[in-house]
Amino acid sequence: MSEILEEKKNVSEKVTDIIRNKWFKFGVVLFFYLLWDLWVGSWYLLLLVPVIFDIYITKKVHWAFWKKKGAAKQTKTVEWIDALIFAVVAATLIRLFFFEAYTIPTSSMEKSMLVGDYLFVSKVAYGPKLPNTPLSIPFTHNTLPFTASTKAYSELISNPYKRIGGLSEIQRNDIMVFNFPTGDTIIVGNENPDYYSQIRSNARAHRQIELSRGNVISEQQARQQIRSQIWRKFDVISRPVDKRENYIKRVVGMPGDMLVLKNGELYVNDVKSEIHKGLQHDYIVKTNGTQMNKKKLKEDVGISYEDMGMVSSSDYVLPLTEEMVEKVRKYTNVKEVTRFVSGGYNPDIFPFDAQYQWNVDNFGPLYVPKKGSKVELNLLTLPLYERIIGVYEGNELNVKDSLIYINGERADSYTFTMDYYWMMGDNRHRSADSRYWGFVPEDHVVGKASFVWLSLDKEESFLHKIRWSRMFQFISAE
Repeated sequence: MSEILEEKKNVSEKVTDIIRNKWFKFGVVLFFYLLWDLWVGSWYLLLLVPVIFDIYITKKVHWAFWKKKGAAKQTKTVEWIDALIFAVVAATLIRLFFFEAYTIPTSSMEKSMLVGDYLFVSKVAYGPKLPNTPLSIPFTHNTLPFTASTKAYSELISNPYKRIGGLSEIQRNDIMVFNFPTGDTIIVGNENPDYYSQIRSNARAHRQIELSRGNVISEQQARQQIRSQIWRKFDVISRPVDKRENYIKRVVGMPGDMLVLKNGELYVNDVKSEIHKGLQHDYIVKTNGTQMNKKKLKEDVGISYEDMGMVSSSDYVLPLTEEMVEKVRKYTNVKEVTRFVSGGYNPDIFPFDAQYQWNVDNFGPLYVPKKGSKVELNLLTLPLYERIIGVYEGNELNVKDSLIYINGERADSYTFTMDYYWMMGDNRHRSADSRYWGFVPEDHVVGKASFVWLSLDKEESFLHKIRWSRMFQFISAE
């Protein structure tokens, strides 16, 4: 028996010696580092292999400069610094390559995602996007905390778009997080609506004022004058793709799709889109003259106080799912529930051109560009794809004498170099989505909404704030 115990002890000591061996440690670390390098696909990372070799084998350089070299025991301060550096590096890598925490600030995705939902977004689902601006302060996005314009990143190093391997492809109806496409230019302190929307709306008003004074100016002249005024009055800054604000919407249009909205109903490739459980539209609710019980509406139907709009003393505008409509109809003082449908031309709707008399409920047909596909270019189709050609895909675009020139050459067609997506919020009448700013390029995709770990109702107090039924729930595309 003692011989067996002695043999086991010897084996255990040999295993311990192997694990403690510097060459074994070096081999294990190198193996996983090379796997990670293969995933990232950057041969420049191989330049760090000599550093790993020196850390474990030669030990010529004192890499942990905050530690006292050769000390048998480090002070508590050094131990805390050591732990802090490890935590920052580990958390940064997790946020970059695996998942990141977000919160839902607006009602644009209700009732699928609620205001106050705290969720994890999977970066590895579609493949992590390597940062365009890798030099940034850890745990910040685009500005330093408690400041509106102080950048938390440096553009000394600017990388082109690259996405590494993921677990899946983007699917129709996925709830996706992405960098706001028209967030490349920001009016500091006046970010909403976006810069381009403010230019357009203010230019329309300015043009009307000038016309009333007898001054005839073109739309282009009006926009140029408003642009100059904004730049004189405000601090205007630009942001790279990965430092633009993060938005969350549902993917309703995939590359190559043809989309049409008819009276609020979405058709994709001539097929009516499925109705999601959380899909909401605005409804006009007429009562018999008595007001509705707001507390009951919130508790029984699920409408937040913030969303309870009144048309008159007895008529309401409420965002409702089909299930919620049936509940409201059962109220004894409700006479009629009618879905609201927008009519007429809305100049704030993409592509912001009177040739397309579209609005939030009647829209299209519109082709969603697919990488390698070609579209005909003329003065009618140009407004649809102008931003893609000139901004997202970096071409020099000009129109002279009604002729289109791309990079100095006459063009009557264009072939796309990236895939694009069309995003819409499930709260259809209360969502600033692709209908207001256009396509989402593939290089703006951040990740897939995967898991709600906490949900807080800001309209409740203390423990009632917590929506217990939503905690630790996986996010479904249904």
